[in-house]
Amino acid sequence: MRSSVFGNLDPQHAPPGFALANSKMLRVQLPEVLARQGSMVAFQGQMSFDYEGSGGMGKLFKKVVTGEGVPLMRVRGQGSLYLADNADDIFLFYLEDEGITVNGRNLLAFEPQLKWDINRVQGAGVAAGGLFNTTVTGTGWVAVTAHGTPITLDAGQVPTFADGQSAVCWSASLQVGVNRTFKAGAIIGRGSGEAMQLAFQGQGFVLIQASEGPPVVQTG
Repeated sequence: MRSSVFGNLDPQHAPPGFALANSKMLRVQLPEVLARQGSMVAFQGQMSFDYEGSGGMGKLFKKVVTGEGVPLMRVRGQGSLYLADNADDIFLFYLEDEGITVNGRNLLAFEPQLKWDINRVQGAGVAAGGLFNTTVTGTGWVAVTAHGTPITLDAGQVPTFADGQSAVCWSASLQVGVNRTFKAGAIIGRGSGEAMQLAFQGQGFVLIQASEGPPVVQTG
């Protein structure tokens, strides 16, 4: 798996089709791409934008039941398409007959030959709130966003743990479990506030963002 973070790509070695215009904006030059609805900020050339369905009743049912998944649009045409999401940082992956597990809210765009589905995070069941993520597999480019500059952790070197909202994505080959650090003191307000984390084992990476997600705006 190859990855490129932010604007550090040498223009002479930029990936065909996917490149970073800057750390917060993706430039796509492809005949076709799947992208998050509403992520287009500009384009040059001739392009059409169409709603992309869930890919069958099975995926639609998973979206409704789990709340996971990403609203997609299919963009076709010629020219340069610019994508961004809330000025978040962008990270690129090139999959080579492999997969990554992504929080749906962090998936920005991917090449149309890649397959995607909604799956329960293995090992993170009811105790972790029934965590579901989007899995993208195959060969091609994927762009994800991170709220705050992310880092990549090698789970194959040492035991690796992460807050479920801070883990943007990880290698689909990793084994995932739940690490509990809950102590009695947490009941009476003296706990760490970090009672449960995702635990990763195996050969692969975990991409961690520098926050636990954007603040939730209360309405009503």
